[in-house]
Amino acid sequence: MRAFLITCLVAVAVVAAADPPPDCPFGAGALPADTLPSGVPHGSQIPIEHIVVLMQENRSFDHYFSRMHRADVDRATQAMSNPDPAGGPPIHPFHARDYCEVADLDHSWNGTHREWDGGAMDGFTTQNVDPLDPTGHRTMGYYYQRDLPFYYKLYRTFAMSDRHFCGVLGPTFPNRHYLLAGTSFGHISNDFPTTTSEFSQPTIFNRLDDAGVSWKIYQSDIAFALVYAYVRNHPPGNLVGIREYFRDAAAGTLPQVAFIDPAFLGAAENDEHPPTNVQVGQAFVASVVGAFVQSPNWSRGALFLTYDEHGGYFDHVPPPAACVPDDIPPQLNPGDVVAAFDHSGIRVPLVAVSPFARKHYVSHVVTDHTSILRFIETRFDLPALTRRDANASPLLDLFDFAHPSFVKPPRLPTARVNEHKAARCAEISGGSSGLGTARRSSRVVRAMIGAAVDISRASKARHPYGMATRSRAPVEVRSHGCYEVRSPVHLLE
Repeated sequence: MRAFLITCLVAVAVVAAADPPPDCPFGAGALPADTLPSGVPHGSQIPIEHIVVLMQENRSFDHYFSRMHRADVDRATQAMSNPDPAGGPPIHPFHARDYCEVADLDHSWNGTHREWDGGAMDGFTTQNVDPLDPTGHRTMGYYYQRDLPFYYKLYRTFAMSDRHFCGVLGPTFPNRHYLLAGTSFGHISNDFPTTTSEFSQPTIFNRLDDAGVSWKIYQSDIAFALVYAYVRNHPPGNLVGIREYFRDAAAGTLPQVAFIDPAFLGAAENDEHPPTNVQVGQAFVASVVGAFVQSPNWSRGALFLTYDEHGGYFDHVPPPAACVPDDIPPQLNPGDVVAAFDHSGIRVPLVAVSPFARKHYVSHVVTDHTSILRFIETRFDLPALTRRDANASPLLDLFDFAHPSFVKPPRLPTARVNEHKAARCAEISGGSSGLGTARRSSRVVRAMIGAAVDISRASKARHPYGMATRSRAPVEVRSHGCYEVRSPVHLLE
């Protein structure tokens, strides 16, 4: 046993030696003019007036884009593998023919660190063993273009990245904190505020108000940002339903900065969190993108689409070392993996949709969720919130501001929800519904953050890239968040 432990420590040391610490010369409060090289645009030099950020849930880059056959995309190959926890032959990436999963996957602090395994990226199958999946093989599944045609076309058309990582090797809440605050304030779990003043640290919303920059959060059922005291206690008008996004986009009245949250809860869930139907989430994203590209705000807009974390799915690229955001250590409990906030999380998809996005471009610049934050700070000359965003690449390589490629928006395929696959989701789940509610109870969430949210059924507005079914007959199959919609567009308010 002792020899085994020594061997493991040596292996980890070798991986760590190949992962040098990043250069982190800038700290909280650093302005873009101080951190950018001379001549790089910032502030009003960037011709973007409207920034939209849509963060979906729990999908790794290789899980969605292993089959993106482009020489300039770093993707998993069939030769890669993870060990079979049951002692069988190695498990290789495979085409996932179902659009739902039999069970959620491990994306906790402990689970993600073990999946990462010091950079070996070989712990995914072991961490995802489940009675319904004894080998954890579902983590190795991927989708083809025919499964996610809208996503494949969107990422191929606009500027994407194959080196975008989560903020932290952990679950949803800490990673969404990195997007909005540049740090998770020491949190490694999905922790809710327990007092009215908890989570009172500065966020991007404080910075935007300080600078007089307009902003809104468009929520499909409940906004993640309600965990922050500043948002909970903010005067009304900034936190609105998702239907208002479509109205604002159509009227050309989008704010300067907008964050969109999908539906996280219950049968209407469209956030792509496993085990929900991936095509339902794709269709929601398509409706958001469609409204944006048809908006009068398109000509001076930019929309970023990404995922909060990998959701337990395999990715072959080891997350790089990252700047420790602040002096707050992880809030570890006995038995937790001992680690620091000195690495990015697992790689996830990122695409920039804008008239100024570089056409068919793949960025290999290392970024994480704080890079989106830094783009907002760079555009409006806002000070950095932490060391992480102060030193983050602001995603400027995704754009050519002098030569817009998409003055006229390109045509994109309709995001269809296959009714046969949706029925298969119901079969997988045994006909049970409401997994999203069981996973994150609406009642519990509302009680803990003191938010009253009105969840309405649907909007009848139609958008160019909205949901559609394969059959003309309206159908609805609900189970584990897998459902077919009753109309070409299904928008929750």
